[in-house]
Amino acid sequence: MLRIVLTGAESSGKTTLTAQLAAHFKTAWTPEFSRLYLENLQRPYVQADLLKIAEEQLALEEKMAAQAHRVMFLDTSFEVLKIWSEVRYGECHPWILEQLRLRLPDLYLLCQPDLPWEFDPLRENPLDREALYLRYRQELATLGAPVFEVKGIGNERFEQAVQVVELLLKN
Repeated sequence: MLRIVLTGAESSGKTTLTAQLAAHFKTAWTPEFSRLYLENLQRPYVQADLLKIAEEQLALEEKMAAQAHRVMFLDTSFEVLKIWSEVRYGECHPWILEQLRLRLPDLYLLCQPDLPWEFDPLRENPLDREALYLRYRQELATLGAPVFEVKGIGNERFEQAVQVVELLLKN
């Protein structure tokens, strides 16, 4: 089964595109566990919470994989936790770094931050989306993983992503 991760800076359309792709390809997708975790947290998060989020994200991914057909889409992965941890705390837990190297997907869809910013109480970086996008691009290049950058407004992103996934499925 192919694993395709949608990644990028906040408010770049990852969740919307993930759900659209899963519906189009009639398969499962893994939501972002951190959202559920942080919405239910009764205090500000700390660095140790990121490890818990990573562990639960992995468990959720494994659960959803049993429901997927040919391809599974992930709304987040370990590169997000790595970058988030480094930006917020200056370092990343070794277990997260190890999982990032061990669990490279078949494709990263890197969403450009060319959509309008949408407020969300869990979002922290409205002013530096472009810098974060460049950081994601560099991280993915360092990993040597296959990457396709999606951009545009409306169906443009969806159509680009569908074409790339269909090509991947044919090979």
